[in-house]
Amino acid sequence: MTSLRRLRALPPARLALDGRAAADLRFIRETMERSAAFTAVPGKGGVAMGAVGCAGAALASVQTTAPAWLVVWVATAAVASVVGTVALWRKARAAGLPMSCGVGARFVGGLCPPLVAGAAITLALFRADATATLPAVWLALYGTGLLAAGLFSARVVRVLGASFLTLGLAAAGAPTAWGDALMAAGFGGLHLCFGAAIWRRHGG
Repeated sequence: MTSLRRLRALPPARLALDGRAAADLRFIRETMERSAAFTAVPGKGGVAMGAVGCAGAALASVQTTAPAWLVVWVATAAVASVVGTVALWRKARAAGLPMSCGVGARFVGGLCPPLVAGAAITLALFRADATATLPAVWLALYGTGLLAAGLFSARVVRVLGASFLTLGLAAAGAPTAWGDALMAAGFGGLHLCFGAAIWRRHGG
């Protein structure tokens, strides 16, 4: 009741000024949230994903049938995805960055659509007996996802995405026998190198 009387006692100009100040503060806060960079990209997780990628490439390269080769790479992708997701969630939680809203949600929203598209294209190409084209598709789409997510994160994420996209373009024009080597260079080597760089410069 006292607060209500106090508000009634304020002149209209003062009430308008207070309302404008609150609106300005809300605008500033929302602008800062939109412009903030998502800094919870996991360096340790990237290194671990690189190790998984190298192991997957080595195992896939000795397979003698396309279905067995695809199973190895799908399993590798699944393991690496779990490793990366857990590492991302743990670093975001430690930094107090929610993943369900704000810049964290925008980061995930940029990364996921190309990966979902990659899963659908993988099924279509497998049914068309065109698995030899998958290294180019996977590398290019993963790079596209990182480029999109990197708009809300550190520059190193965009550079990583551009590197994957470049490898994907190279794989599109390279002999099909180079597929596993290019995949090892991307999902193994790039993750190892950039993961170590992120670990050193932006924390684990």
